[in-house]
Amino acid sequence: MKKVVVIGAGPAGLTAAYELLKQSADYEVTVLEESNILGGISRTVNHNGNRMDIGGHRFFSKDVDVTAWWNEIMPLQGAPSYDDLKTERTFELNPGGPNPETENEVMLKRRRVSRIFYKHKFFDYPVKMSFNTIKNMGILTTMCAGFSYISSIFRKLPETSLENFYINRFGRRLYAMFFEGYTEKLWGRHPRDISADWGEQRVKGLSIVAILKDILSKLLPFKPKHVETSLIEEFSYPKYGPGQLWELVGDKIRQKGGKIILGAKVNRFETAKQQITGVIYQKDGQQVKATADIVISSMPLKDLAAGLPNVPAGIAAVAQGLPYRDFITVGLLVHKLNLENETKLKTLNNIIPDCWIYVQDTGVKLGRIQVFNNWSPYMVQKPEETVWLGLEYFCKEGDEFWNTADDKLAQFSIDELCRIGVIASADNVLDWHVEKVKKAYPAYFDTYEDIQVLIDYLNEFPNLYCIGRNGQHRYNNMDHSMVTSFMAVKHILGKIDDKESIWKVNTEKSYHESRGK
Repeated sequence: MKKVVVIGAGPAGLTAAYELLKQSADYEVTVLEESNILGGISRTVNHNGNRMDIGGHRFFSKDVDVTAWWNEIMPLQGAPSYDDLKTERTFELNPGGPNPETENEVMLKRRRVSRIFYKHKFFDYPVKMSFNTIKNMGILTTMCAGFSYISSIFRKLPETSLENFYINRFGRRLYAMFFEGYTEKLWGRHPRDISADWGEQRVKGLSIVAILKDILSKLLPFKPKHVETSLIEEFSYPKYGPGQLWELVGDKIRQKGGKIILGAKVNRFETAKQQITGVIYQKDGQQVKATADIVISSMPLKDLAAGLPNVPAGIAAVAQGLPYRDFITVGLLVHKLNLENETKLKTLNNIIPDCWIYVQDTGVKLGRIQVFNNWSPYMVQKPEETVWLGLEYFCKEGDEFWNTADDKLAQFSIDELCRIGVIASADNVLDWHVEKVKKAYPAYFDTYEDIQVLIDYLNEFPNLYCIGRNGQHRYNNMDHSMVTSFMAVKHILGKIDDKESIWKVNTEKSYHESRGK
């Protein structure tokens, strides 16, 4: 049997391990995970019975294979829909976790509601030219935004930066209001200094035209065949968060004979004749070697290159210069919000219906708020009595904010929520928890423009397959990361040498629009 070492137990690594074991009995698979939990950034953290989804993960894909795969692990059946969640409980909760004797491990159907919170007012996300938008912006600002957009139609800027990418699609006025400040919060760089590649991969088909088409389609008697990913209105979601699904996948890997080693930090590799022959990792203070015939890596490219011997200096410099944005989520449990549900959407206890709230105000560091009650009421121990929030901050590992003590981070986030009016006072807070995530977002500046030379070098190792968000230094959604795993397994089983199709996942401009036809 060939020995396969999979580095990383996030969506990409676990998908690759499971698919390889499911499709062939010829491989001995070992998964090495640095942390002590499965799921990577898609893990679920349980704090005093309240669960946190790190980053928020919608289970929606235009790739039919991904959707079928999710349904295989956790079928969408027998669970209450969003509209069933009214002021009175219509379902049983089991905050302690899934009980196989009484609970079906299924997906919930959820309504996607994401809005922008700007100057203490809610705007649709993506921004729509609705009565609410006009009322909140004012007639004069709305007219200015309209003329600005018209100007952008006739005066296209060269898409040499993320700033120009947004201006071409929304006009300079809407860009300044809803994209410029938030993007700088997220990346720590002004959009003019960021490659347009990020926009191509994250908001490919989103524009004013796409939004208008979406609004018009809702007035028609027939449904359009394709919807931009940023405009979807429903998605699936595991009852106890995304980590529930990845824990189930981990169980299936073990059942098929695979091995998962937690707390295993990979730090270097052994090579011979341009093949990786050994993966060296640290476990419980000891250096351990895993012999490898094949290596599937979802570890950051920077760390992968640093662990390889004799990397040429120029290529090593590109790898070391690849930037990342790190991430802190502060969980706050509150009695209630100081925000009224002015929508027509029904929610438990009539709280606001949002899954995500994008905080555009540049006067606070806070970037985004998750309302876990709306992702799934099973995420909250007492959803009838409390609201469980996730406050998301973007920073750089080792900077002043990253190094701030957890209790001070909690107090900082409470102060910011009070300042923008989301909660009335600090007395409203019942509990808090802080999670820090390294290398959450691969960034598109510094040496990123030279990444192809690194990719070409890594492709010279025929038994190395790079997958996933950090494994390819690409800001992939969860489903894109899974597709890279499907492709890698296909290449391994089919003995396909050319890895270009693995690296090309989520690089085609038509991916979101046409995938899954």
